[in-house]
Amino acid sequence: MGLDVDQEILEDFLIEAGEILEQLSEQLVDLEQRPQDRELLNAIFRGFHTVKGGAGFLQIEAMVECCHQAENLFDLLRTGELQVSASLMDLVLQALDAVNRMFGQVRAGDNPEPASPQLLQSLAGAASGQPVAEPAAAPAPSQAPGEVGLSEALGQAPNDDLISEDEFESLLDELHGSGGAPGKTDSQAGAGSDRITEDEFESLLDELHGSGGAPGRKTQTDAAGLSGREFDALLDELPVTAKEAPVAPKAPAAGELITDDEFEDLLDKLQAEGKGAFAAAPAAEKPRPPAGQPEPVAAAPSSRGAQESSNVRVDTRLLDTIMNMVGELVLVRNRLVRLGGAQEDEEMAKALGTLDMVTADLQTSVMKTRMQPVKKVFGRFPRLIRDLSRNLKKEIRLELRGEETDLDKNLVEALADPLIHLVRNAVDHGIEAPAKREQLGKPREGLVLLSAEQEGDHILLVIQDDGGGMDPNKLRKLAVQRGMLDSEAAARLSDQECFNLIFAPGFSTKSEISDVSGRGVGMDVVKTKITQLNGTLAIDSVLGQGTRIAIQVPLTLAIMPTLMVILEQQAFALPLVNVNEIFNLDLTKTNVVDGQRVIVVRDQALPLFHLKRWLVDGAAHAPLPKQGHVVIVTVGTQRVGFVVDQLVGQEEVVIKPLGSILHGTPGLSGATITGDGRIALIIDLPNLLKRYAS
Repeated sequence: MGLDVDQEILEDFLIEAGEILEQLSEQLVDLEQRPQDRELLNAIFRGFHTVKGGAGFLQIEAMVECCHQAENLFDLLRTGELQVSASLMDLVLQALDAVNRMFGQVRAGDNPEPASPQLLQSLAGAASGQPVAEPAAAPAPSQAPGEVGLSEALGQAPNDDLISEDEFESLLDELHGSGGAPGKTDSQAGAGSDRITEDEFESLLDELHGSGGAPGRKTQTDAAGLSGREFDALLDELPVTAKEAPVAPKAPAAGELITDDEFEDLLDKLQAEGKGAFAAAPAAEKPRPPAGQPEPVAAAPSSRGAQESSNVRVDTRLLDTIMNMVGELVLVRNRLVRLGGAQEDEEMAKALGTLDMVTADLQTSVMKTRMQPVKKVFGRFPRLIRDLSRNLKKEIRLELRGEETDLDKNLVEALADPLIHLVRNAVDHGIEAPAKREQLGKPREGLVLLSAEQEGDHILLVIQDDGGGMDPNKLRKLAVQRGMLDSEAAARLSDQECFNLIFAPGFSTKSEISDVSGRGVGMDVVKTKITQLNGTLAIDSVLGQGTRIAIQVPLTLAIMPTLMVILEQQAFALPLVNVNEIFNLDLTKTNVVDGQRVIVVRDQALPLFHLKRWLVDGAAHAPLPKQGHVVIVTVGTQRVGFVVDQLVGQEEVVIKPLGSILHGTPGLSGATITGDGRIALIIDLPNLLKRYAS
């Protein structure tokens, strides 16, 4: 059954809650390293509370219940009544997984399935089953179910920010003179009583706000508890001391407790005042003006409003449309530049130069609107490393670099799975057990480095570990044992080619299959996916020192730099990222090995293919010319040579989908319009080799 809610409100909730849940995943892992960080504890508490509030507004009760239990747990953690432990964090992370699962169902438009009763019971048990340290002063009366004390309502720890007896006496002296509290007789003053009566406290409130004028007081039936503003007013009257020792809280009277509804109202008021879940820092950290001066609250909303107005939410479909229009403009620019180059008109050349520059700037600006920081992918890995470390009984530290590097939104989403496979392999295959690392003279804690940086029009991603590395001889033996190569072919492999064997389908260096790895599927998926993204893979390893895998992908998939070639008067575009080198060759000096024509380039034999035989109708058996242009390309981990009739040059093209007639043609990924107005087909090299070379 679908959700019956306002779609605009639902979309706002999905955007806001999605960002909060991503942050919570990182914050929970950080909390294990910094369990005493109060700011972090408060941030996690606010995150669960905000998601709970949004889900409650949409009446998503299943998500509300799970967030509420987690929120209760963190309320005890931040007050010090519970301590962070690995088992407790396991439980909280399970709760976060349940919330994420429900969030995905809400995003799909379905009513979410509630969290398992066992999980909710475990959360409730962790919150109530732990011994709570009682204050040293008189014990406070037990609170009724569904009620909280004033300090908890204000989001403060019981032993923080409360005023001591001396401070309260000083406050009374300032208001009424020494010993002059209203209703206080000499005998009472000399009796050393450390409490004031209800009448005295009512008189004190009347002095602060006027008779019966306390904020929030409507009728005599209202609760006698302090509101947030009254408590702040009392704190404002206190003299600022350089150092205040925390004092155990007084036992509140039964009438000073507030109900759940009052607690929610108080949180809503704090939220409106900028002290709620979206506050950048706790309000206690902000300096307050003296009590006699009004607080400068008017300036805050205006500055915040100005900041919010600078950001506008735009549907990604609109960005795609703008990107397509800019792509068309690029094609027209290429055409005009080609036509202008044939004319000797200086003014025309200047105008075309300006058009070329402006179009390039516009193209860059529009591309930036589609960019996202790679942190959206990297943010998943602290949790992944933490879970793998506990499952595999290893000690691993994750280091992230270049998280703010931007690349196309589609690429950010497409890179998630390959990177997860590579990191899992680094942890399972690469990093040794702590005891073994100590025997080898290494620190017990292994290191996994994940970095991103921009290199020209490409992004370089590196996954590196300081584990055991790979043994080329072991890889050769495994390839022979599994029938992938004969012993002679394996012996001829260089170390680099041995490392590339791990990307072969079904190849795994693990003898046992586990839930982490061992099936020989992950690295094959990585290679396939990176190749589909027009990217390249490079792997290097040193036995006993570790492994480094470098991935290079283009900044965007919408506009592609290509090498234009001609086959029988038809233009084709080769992705420039795959092109290694170009040279002229005497094709009569090629060799044939096992029925395959090869050329030797720097002492390395590369297979050679006549591209026209595959892509031009009727040329399947065309003879090789005596002289030809050879383009050396890299596809995944393999290098091959293609013979072409003519080289045109480098050109940026906009990828257009093939029509219904050509859609699905092996070896073609799309089409474009060249600078001279011709239609060029864009070659999909991986599928081309899979279709014809095999």
